[in-house]
Amino acid sequence: QVQLVASGGGLVQAGGSLRLSCVASGSIFSINGMGWYRQAPGKQRELVTTITTDGRTYYTDSVKGRFTISRDNAQNTVALQMNNLKPEDTAVYYCHANIRARSSARPSDYWGQGTQVTVSS
Repeated sequence: QVQLVASGGGLVQAGGSLRLSCVASGSIFSINGMGWYRQAPGKQRELVTTITTDGRTYYTDSVKGRFTISRDNAQNTVALQMNNLKPEDTAVYYCHANIRARSSARPSDYWGQGTQVTVSS
């Protein structure tokens, strides 16, 4: 069984920083893309950032220059460093990974449990 467990998050004032981490564990054969999504109250879940196995990254426009995604392939982890946070960054953040389990011939999408980020003005 494969699972993603996220940590980090919390309450911070505008302009502050937070770091989110997510670790994939279980019977993993390989991990493809990893990333972070977020869902604000009353809104749909949106893609924030992704990173490929060779380190290529994508950021949604609203976080460019403020957020940095990284991954450690040896540790099966992905992290999100969030700087200069704004109130509009307030949301539940979910880590995502496309993982092929040892028991499966194809990869599947896995999600972390979500972690709350609240930015006060």
